[in-house]
Amino acid sequence: MHDFSIVLIWLRVWISMAQLQQGGPDEKEKTTALKDLLSRIDLDELMKKDEPPLEFPDTLEGFEYAFNEKGQLRHIKTGEPFVFNYREDLHRWNQKRYEALGEIITKFVYELLEEECHLKKVYIPVDAMESEPRSFIFMSEDAMTNPEKLMVLIHGSGVVRAGQWARRLIINEDLDSGTQIPYIKRAIEDGYGVIVLNPNENYIEIEKTKAQIHLSPDSSDEPAEKRERKEKIPKDTKKRRDFYEKYRNPQKEKEMIQLYIRENGSPEEHAVYVWDHFISQSAAENVFFVAHSYGGLAFVELMIQREAEVKDKVTAVALTDSVHNVWHQEAGKTIREWMRENCCNWVSSSEPLDASVESMLPDCPRVSAGMQRVVQN
Repeated sequence: MHDFSIVLIWLRVWISMAQLQQGGPDEKEKTTALKDLLSRIDLDELMKKDEPPLEFPDTLEGFEYAFNEKGQLRHIKTGEPFVFNYREDLHRWNQKRYEALGEIITKFVYELLEEECHLKKVYIPVDAMESEPRSFIFMSEDAMTNPEKLMVLIHGSGVVRAGQWARRLIINEDLDSGTQIPYIKRAIEDGYGVIVLNPNENYIEIEKTKAQIHLSPDSSDEPAEKRERKEKIPKDTKKRRDFYEKYRNPQKEKEMIQLYIRENGSPEEHAVYVWDHFISQSAAENVFFVAHSYGGLAFVELMIQREAEVKDKVTAVALTDSVHNVWHQEAGKTIREWMRENCCNWVSSSEPLDASVESMLPDCPRVSAGMQRVVQN
C-alpha cells in the first residue's frame, strides 16, 4: 500500500465517521465500533510497509551512477540518464533519494574545483575558533595578488553550493550546463584571478539530543492560559494530529538544530563578509562579478552597504536572471545610475541572444539570454 492510498483510506474513514455522527443512536454505535477498529491499526507498522527505509548510498558508485567523458550523469550498467521515479507512487522516498544524490554531487563539484580548476578552499570566518561553525569559499592562487583583474562568481538560492549554477542541470544535462567550471576555466585562461562565493552555506546542522527533543519548546515563556488551552484539546483532535505527524514523518527522521555561521548567516551577509575580507583587499585594479538569480540581489545589497568601495573597484557586473529589485531594496539614485552604466542583466527569453528586453525597473539594461528559464535546484 502506497502513501496516496493511505491518504484516501483515512479520508474516507473520517468522512464516514462525520456522516455517522450526524445520525441517531444506531449510527453513533457504528461510529464507536469504527473508532475501535481504527484504534487497533498499528500506524507505525503500516507506514513502515508503505515506505522503504530512507537509507541511501554516500557515493556515486553506490548509486550506480558516474559522469561520462561528456560530463553527463549515466547509470553504470544501463547507460541511462538519472531516473527520479525510481519507486512508483513513492514521491517522498524518491525526493529523499534525489536529495541524497544531490549532496554527493555537491561534494563531487567541490573536488573538481580543487583538482581540475586548481582552486583552494578558504574557510570563513577567517578568525573562527575550532569549535565554531565555519563555511568556506574557493579562490585561485592569485586571487589576492593578481594586479590586473579578478572574477567573482555568485550563484542563486536553494540547494546549490559553491561551483554550481543548477543542480537539476548537473543531474539531467551535464556538468558544463550546471556548474561554474567552464566560467572558471575560461577566466583563468584569460588571466583573471577567481573567487567563488558560497552564499547558501549559512549554517551547520547537528542532531538534537533526547533531552532537547522531549523538552517542550518555549514552555517556560508560554502563558499559562495558552498551556491550559493545549491541555483541553479533545482526544480525537490529538489523535488526528498524531496520525498526521506519523504520516509526515513515519520513520521518525533525525531532528536537527541549525547553528548559523557568524557574519555569514544569509547570502547577503556572506557577500559583504567576502567583500570586506577578500575582494576589497585584493590587488586587482578591475573586479568583475557574475551573479545569478538571488546572487544579483546579494550584489545589490553589497552595493547599498559598500557603495563607494564597490564603485571604486568593480568594473562591470554580468547578471543572469537576477531577482534584485532596486525599489524593494531601497537602492539610491546614485546606485541606480551606476548600475545603468556598469551592469547588464541577461534574462530568460525567446528573443535572440542580446536582444533588448523591456524592464519596469530603472536600474540596468535587460537583454535576452536566448533561452527559456531553467529551475535552478
